[in-house]
Amino acid sequence: MSPNAATRPLILASTSRYRAALLDRFGLAFATRDPSVDETERAGESPRGRAFRLSEAKAEAVANQFPDAIVIGSDQVPATSTTILNKPGNAGNCREQLKLLSGSTAEFYTACTLRCLETGVKLSHVDTTAVKLRPLSDPEIDRYIEREKPYDCAGGFKAEALGIVLFERIDTEDPTAIVGMPLIWLAGALRAVGFQVP
Repeated sequence: MSPNAATRPLILASTSRYRAALLDRFGLAFATRDPSVDETERAGESPRGRAFRLSEAKAEAVANQFPDAIVIGSDQVPATSTTILNKPGNAGNCREQLKLLSGSTAEFYTACTLRCLETGVKLSHVDTTAVKLRPLSDPEIDRYIEREKPYDCAGGFKAEALGIVLFERIDTEDPTAIVGMPLIWLAGALRAVGFQVP
């Protein structure tokens, strides 16, 4: 990467307010762009593989539009041993996800990609976070959903907010990964291409 890498535009290939808030912690100027990537699940694809593929696809899609920019793509796929968990979208689906997770463990695969076409940079990483929920009663689930309304969060909870009270434990190398983007890895990747973080 050239010494002036940090003067290149930095773009987050995402419309997620959660990822934008995470990246904002670095204090770097950045823009956001919708990568418009088809996120349809592929037959036989592992949750980890899906997160990795979509992270790279999102970064590539926006990098093709802005070849001089440093583009960040990210994707998260949570799953139990049998089920991929998508964003619930409504209270009913959220309730079903939390009932499924009650007393059990889910793996959250959070992938991140740094891409720049002009310089040929392509760095990717997948973080795995294991989340064990304590046994939850129906009234607890209903109270949580009513208070937080986490309909746009895969798994049906917000770990960075009230959702933390649902957990028995979290096993992770990066506590920001479960929110949507692994900042420890991303900070190192940005430093590697010339950004000052901090």
